Amino acid sequence: MKEFDYDLDYKNLDFTNSETRKLYRIGRGEQGVLLVRPYTNDICPHWRFVDVPTATQSSHKIYEMFLEYKRQGDFIGMDMARKFLEMGFTRSRRYANHKNGKKYNSVGEVRPQETDWRTSEKARAAEVFKVKRDLAAYDATYQQMRKDWRKSE
Repeated sequence: MKEFDYDLDYKNLDFTNSETRKLYRIGRGEQGVLLVRPYTNDICPHWRFVDVPTATQSSHKIYEMFLEYKRQGDFIGMDMARKFLEMGFTRSRRYANHKNGKKYNSVGEVRPQETDWRTSEKARAAEVFKVKRDLAAYDATYQQMRKDWRKSE
């Protein structure tokens, strides 16, 4: 697996261009989620996790975008939508665990989890995103396209 390349000039690259597409790297987890254009510009306005209704609407829209990219045979779009769903899950969990969003205190020690880390609004929002993230990540077409992309990296 090739690592995500943070040295590219992402502000000036269009990953819908056939030559530029060859530069795309999956990376790990959510790497590059805010860099790869135009996908970031298209998906990010829909990414919200403030509460369960907002997370439901957001994850549904992003998953619809995933399915549209799938219909188009656009692996990068599918992977970027999956990354945004992943990020909705992980960021919601971060705020469920630590209401201020900060995992570490001023001396670098992990802050204790909130007492309601399993049941809070953010924890429930995380679950909403996780359902859609799992649908995307375990989609058979996505998995095959991901495997093929990894071979070509």
